[in-house]
Amino acid sequence: MSARFQELDWRRTPLGELTLRRRLDPGSGEEIHEIKLNDEFLMSSLFTVAEVELARLALAELPRDDLQVVVGGLGLGYTARTVLEDPRVGALVVVDALGEVIDWHRQGLIPAGKALAGDPRCRLVHGDFFAMLRSGEGFDPAAAGRRFDAIVVDIDHSPRHLLHPGNADFYEPEGLRRLAGLLRPGGVFALWSNEPPEAEFTATLAAIFTGVRAEVVSFRNPLQDRNSTNTVYLAKRADDVRD
Repeated sequence: MSARFQELDWRRTPLGELTLRRRLDPGSGEEIHEIKLNDEFLMSSLFTVAEVELARLALAELPRDDLQVVVGGLGLGYTARTVLEDPRVGALVVVDALGEVIDWHRQGLIPAGKALAGDPRCRLVHGDFFAMLRSGEGFDPAAAGRRFDAIVVDIDHSPRHLLHPGNADFYEPEGLRRLAGLLRPGGVFALWSNEPPEAEFTATLAAIFTGVRAEVVSFRNPLQDRNSTNTVYLAKRADDVRD
């Protein structure tokens, strides 16, 4: 195999063929890691600005210390790593449906993997984020119903462009209310999207949360020689909520 391109691992999963590969960017010579599911790119280290901003924007909404955080979707680990870079974070649970991706991190095949797996504040949990929410047990297998200061999600491409149709109920009022129930008062829900802000989804959020907004994150796209954008949705559970 060419030194400029290497397939680090290939796995067959219930969702399809999962591939981790490393290549050298022909322009910059930079080492790029990519995860593909079948023919679709799930993540590339060439584009990480929005993944970093997802975590940064969420935590910036929280004025307190000893933050308890959930990240839904591990990918190449940029969102989780950014969470751990905040010294106020006391604990992080990262949930991913693909045990293979968790294995790659633990084996050090992904650059962020050793930092995440080796941080005592961080636990990598193999599970379906949406099914765990739907179950009522929540995201910590060791503490059913545990509440968090921030729940940060980067799984589907957008609230309408889903990796699996079974995820759709998460973006509806009932699913969002379940999620709000796992936030502490004043807690933050943050969601990454590959699409421009959607007025309908923003309105759905506003019916359940406070302080709802959609932040457009711009970054350079070297493949297309232009700027691209992603969206980060932010919403807070009311401080004075009573269950």
